[in-house]
Amino acid sequence: MLYYLDSSAVVKLYIREIGTERMLQLAAPNAGHQLAVLSLAQVEVRSALRKLQRAGRISGRLADELLAAFQRHLESKFIRQVLTDAILDLACELLDRHSLTSFDAVQLAGYFAVRTAAGDDVPIFACADRDLLAAAEADGVPVLDPRSP
Repeated sequence: MLYYLDSSAVVKLYIREIGTERMLQLAAPNAGHQLAVLSLAQVEVRSALRKLQRAGRISGRLADELLAAFQRHLESKFIRQVLTDAILDLACELLDRHSLTSFDAVQLAGYFAVRTAAGDDVPIFACADRDLLAAAEADGVPVLDPRSP
């Protein structure tokens, strides 16, 4: 099965929070799943981890280690969808249809790029943002909220 991970789902692979167990099960090597991310995830994941560091929830050393692990996974475990002008154009269209933040619209547009490339293997959109999940569902996207049982 192919899963497209929004950054809110990716972070759960590195920081223990509600939904982490479900994401770890999806990402386990023996699960046999493929995990795709948009290249923008490297900015969003870094932002999330540095925000946790600045709030005192994780140390700077741990943040650095988690970022290094994420970078290794970007190069070896994740299918990385490059951010293109076509994705940005679709994100603009999505903003006209849905109440999303700019980065959320770009993430959803990235999903559609992966889906087009995947052919018959329709990916599942994994995300922990309710508004983004609602927009995806409204556009007929199969979704997974890792926080749900």
